[in-house]
Amino acid sequence: MTSALPRIRDRIVLPVRSRATAALRRGLWWGVLSLTGGVERRGRLPRGGCVVVANHSSHADTAALLAALDARHTPAIGAAADYWFASPWRRRICRRLAAGFPVRRSGGGMDDLLSMADELRAGRAVVLFPEGTRGGDGELGSFHRGALVLAERAGVPVVPVGIAGTDRLLPKHGRLRSALVRVSIGDPLPSALTPEEARDAVAALHARTVAEPLRDSAARRRVASVVTSRWGIPLASLWALAEALSWPLMPELLLGAVCVAVPRAAPKMSLAALAGSLAGGLLALQLASAGVQLPAPMTTDRMRAEVRGELVLEGASAVRHQPWNGIPFKVYGAEAGRAEVPALDWLTASAAARGSRTLTVGLGFAAFGLLMRRHRRHYGRYLVLLGGGFTAGLSLIVHGWS
Repeated sequence: MTSALPRIRDRIVLPVRSRATAALRRGLWWGVLSLTGGVERRGRLPRGGCVVVANHSSHADTAALLAALDARHTPAIGAAADYWFASPWRRRICRRLAAGFPVRRSGGGMDDLLSMADELRAGRAVVLFPEGTRGGDGELGSFHRGALVLAERAGVPVVPVGIAGTDRLLPKHGRLRSALVRVSIGDPLPSALTPEEARDAVAALHARTVAEPLRDSAARRRVASVVTSRWGIPLASLWALAEALSWPLMPELLLGAVCVAVPRAAPKMSLAALAGSLAGGLLALQLASAGVQLPAPMTTDRMRAEVRGELVLEGASAVRHQPWNGIPFKVYGAEAGRAEVPALDWLTASAAARGSRTLTVGLGFAAFGLLMRRHRRHYGRYLVLLGGGFTAGLSLIVHGWS
């Protein structure tokens, strides 16, 4: 009776604290992977403890599993003792951020695994990579028996898991890049299966996950094809140049469409839009100083009066108000020309004002595109919402300055 008390306490008291920690850890890695391309899960772990066996091709596999597995299982990850526990700082990172426990790869590894049997009986999930090391060619290596022995000793099932996308996200000996990670959780298997059967189950899940096409939007694919073609950068530059002269649609609207469709193109498209905007603003100043008056739809006399007053008081630096007051950039360019603001002063001031806005908007939409990558099939609906929001916002601004 006395010997059973610690185990009952482990089941009732410890999981409350450890589940909270696991939930925080899951939220952390879900957020990180969302910024690097997204994470998607299929299937769920069974109730109670289980030994999770997964393919291993990247250090990002641990993050993928921690983000995908339920916090109620408080997953613990088996980590190579000779690598992740070789120094104090690696040990702290592994324990705190990855819920790792050491497994010796030579001598004593089985004892390390069997020490987790009570944790499994208490309802915890123990995650192991039976290959023992990261694969580099996309093929699964042979599985060691340790995971199966642990499951049999604890009396819990074995759950195969296939991970896809981590080899693109963080290749072995490679750099971090954007990629969608997908985790497929299979049906529980009895602990009496052989290592070959466990490997075949994981390999089948992995192959199916890799082969499954990512649901996409035809509209997004068409936009992406234009953005990544030779016309992408000229389009952004010409759009922004035209808006600085007369065109009523802001370049931020274009960035909202293209940076969500192709997040990796955000820097170059934003810089192209900025260059076009500055060139158009300088041209608008020159034309206005020469007495040329271009059409300015969706602008009002009150806007022009406000800008004239700002230019009298602040000179070229008055353009710093443009990103916040809703007055189109073309109004500032034209009024600066009529006020005979020096071209160099205007270019310097507008570069700071437009640069901060254009680059921030472009990168912000790119971050949103990464977060929503797993929902890219809804891109067409997003365009409708973007256009509707822009129309409503522009109408409110014009009405407010009327």
